[in-house]
Amino acid sequence: MYWVEPPRPRVVVGAALIREGRVLAARRSAPEALAGKWEFPGGKVEPGETVAAALERELREELGVTAVAGERLPGAWEVRADLELQIWTATLDPGSPEPVPLQDHDALRWLSAPQLREVAWLPQDTFALPHVAALLR
Repeated sequence: MYWVEPPRPRVVVGAALIREGRVLAARRSAPEALAGKWEFPGGKVEPGETVAAALERELREELGVTAVAGERLPGAWEVRADLELQIWTATLDPGSPEPVPLQDHDALRWLSAPQLREVAWLPQDTFALPHVAALLR
């Protein structure tokens, strides 16, 4: 008898992009089922890519910024059996342009800790809110 490890879920990474005591939230414009809800921007980690590299690539594609991945926040959300959401901190490079919604988003907001509950978050992003709030205080 032998043991076979189940396949590890693919990681979706979200960025808690922090600047001057605020975190960036992005409002989804697509797909239709998610439109109008807020999230930490990011996306799927591609095969052979590190989580940090994926986070930096996704922020470049979605927001037009140059950012540096930081640390993973505690916890994760099972999006489905083969997909796990992790939230990581990130900071903008000093020479980076301001974020703009380029892909799948129509609005951005910089939120302080007390403002985190002012937007309608996607359910999968809410596990990270207490950890983000602690970083912003």
